[in-house]
Amino acid sequence: MIIVTGAAGQLGTDVMLELKRRNIPHIGIDIDKLDITDGEAVSAYFGELCGSVDRKDPLRERVCVIHCAAYTAVDKAESESELCFAVNASGTENIARACRETDSEMIYISTDYVFDGDGDTPHETDAPKSPISVYGKSKLSGELAVLSHLSKYYIVRISWVFGEAGHNFVKTMLRLCETKDEIAVVCDQIGSPTYTADLSKLLCDMAFSQKYGEYHATNEGFCSWAEFAAEIMRQNKSLGGKAAKIVPITTDLYPTKAKRPQNSRLSKASLDNVGFSRLPMWQDALARFIKISH
Repeated sequence: MIIVTGAAGQLGTDVMLELKRRNIPHIGIDIDKLDITDGEAVSAYFGELCGSVDRKDPLRERVCVIHCAAYTAVDKAESESELCFAVNASGTENIARACRETDSEMIYISTDYVFDGDGDTPHETDAPKSPISVYGKSKLSGELAVLSHLSKYYIVRISWVFGEAGHNFVKTMLRLCETKDEIAVVCDQIGSPTYTADLSKLLCDMAFSQKYGEYHATNEGFCSWAEFAAEIMRQNKSLGGKAAKIVPITTDLYPTKAKRPQNSRLSKASLDNVGFSRLPMWQDALARFIKISH
């Protein structure tokens, strides 16, 4: 059985859909069902839930938690650090403890923000961690909690996420181009978009694979935010939609409360090394998403 936290969120929604497609027994939980910052409540919930698992059913005899729940408001986190750490650090530790108590596996969704963004080569999974924002520090604290409590874990770092549920950069660009002729977008931050519909397939492949460890999982290829935006416009126009001109600007011309890593490139060697398939090219993923949006 698989338990999905943050089941109503951007990634959780697609993970739930993929589990349903595969006919894998699963349960989705969100804030309305369980507050992950309440350690006692988490322990009690998982104890009761995992105690009812049918150990005679091969699909139910083991439990894996895909932990998608997170505080993701990167800029607000700078002024809401206590809440951010409560969810991303303490909440993750509560889930990790519950997994240890119930002998369950855990997939923790982390981020490129655990790196400082220096250099211009892709970060390997064992590269030094030195986050430069409250959000990044909170997610690294979550990673450390997983490492301290579990041996059966998968830490999966992703970046630049977009999907049908929730808010994201692609939706913002599509909305802005309806009313603007030009949009200024940062051109000196480089990384990879991650389509939740593609990522969810990989996460389901990971569960119960026993290929524990740290992974990077984004769609293939690198781009700047400006290049990403330009491709959004090109593809939207090709389907009969509107397209604004993208004006590339440097980070210093677009100040934000939270500092972003300029190098968000993530190496996918970790997937290759154990035989997991890489995600499709980001342009292909974007095309499928925009087609659905139309």
